[in-house]
Amino acid sequence: MANILVVDDELGIRDLLCEILNDEGHTVELAENAAQARAARLRYAPDLVLLDIWMPDTDGVTLLKEWSVTSALTMPVIMMSGHATIDTAVEATRIGAFAFLEKPITMQKLLKAVEQALTHLLYSRLTLPAPAKSHQSSVTKDNKTEVLPPVGPSNTKSFLFDKPLREGRDEYEKSYFEYHMFQENGSMSRVAEKTGLERTHLYRKLKQLGLDPTRGRRT
Repeated sequence: MANILVVDDELGIRDLLCEILNDEGHTVELAENAAQARAARLRYAPDLVLLDIWMPDTDGVTLLKEWSVTSALTMPVIMMSGHATIDTAVEATRIGAFAFLEKPITMQKLLKAVEQALTHLLYSRLTLPAPAKSHQSSVTKDNKTEVLPPVGPSNTKSFLFDKPLREGRDEYEKSYFEYHMFQENGSMSRVAEKTGLERTHLYRKLKQLGLDPTRGRRT
């Protein structure tokens, strides 16, 4: 699973996010200000950073800009704030933030943003076409603004048609299940849900295609 750095000056929020992300199987490092965040980024090389905007020493947007201009923005960063304006959210995404979440953050929105960011990271590490983040949108609901990138395009692969139908179908199905295993980090329950198969049928299909059920897991 991923190594995630949570940067927030509020102890309660740090503890809550840590608990949620730990339950999802991630390793979580905590920092309460920009100074600790700088040290943690160097020490742990996180796969993802959840960064609060309003902090006592250096605000999150300034820290994000610092990482960007020094080529230290090597991981997705999700900005968080309970008081930021739409202009702040747009500025953060312009600098390089992957997403912006308005506090209080619901578990559903948090996990969706984390999943999208880690999927984007996987694509970039595998040198595959990354999910697009150039057309980010701002959504205001109940006076709360959330800026999230759209879900990226699915993994594509060219298939040859000058072969028997069964071989072509097996090739497609293998790529199809490999894609969903990567998307769901090897979680068979989630893969089963996304593909519409019962787990028993899913395991049988993976065995038939010669796929290892643990293949998609990130360590």
